[in-house]
Amino acid sequence: MGAEVDLVVPVKTLERAKSRLVGARLDRPALALAFALDTVAAALPVARRVLVVTSDPAVARGLRALGVESAAGPEGLNEALRFGSSVLRERDPGSVVGALQADLPALRTAELALAVAAARGRAFCPDRQGTGTTLLLSEPGGPLEPAFGTGSAAAHAASGATALVGPWPSLRHDVDTAADLDLAADLGLGPRTAAVLSPVC
Repeated sequence: MGAEVDLVVPVKTLERAKSRLVGARLDRPALALAFALDTVAAALPVARRVLVVTSDPAVARGLRALGVESAAGPEGLNEALRFGSSVLRERDPGSVVGALQADLPALRTAELALAVAAARGRAFCPDRQGTGTTLLLSEPGGPLEPAFGTGSAAAHAASGATALVGPWPSLRHDVDTAADLDLAADLGLGPRTAAVLSPVC
């Protein structure tokens, strides 16, 4: 893919995030923030712009420290992505706009770059189970058409997007449960997530 890539990353209010991440000593809000910051930091070298859609001031503060722009928008996932993509599209109508999930704490920059480079037109990366979606890319200048939620991989495929499956396991390992977190840890967690978990390890 030769066009510039601009990414939208939606982040829920931290108190509402990662409700399935259950553990006696897990600090869910702190982990959700660390996941988002590690994900965004890994994506920065790949994207021309990263816009995080969030209404949580703690997330916005953490992003400012990374030099990343945030905008308050709708809380619903697909609504937030449509909002963010419209903001980016106004700045460059011909760019590729991508939706990147915020819960990829093991994400490697090189693997994200490989997946983006492999895209030919509108494309998506399924999660490791093959049912969800971690990354959705538009065609240059084309609509994003997000359909995240249960069965999003099938929904994105049905809408004409091509599946991106290749040597990028860290891009496919999103984290919703403690078991997911263990698997991501096997790949190597980002520094912020590792720091949050270090007192309980």
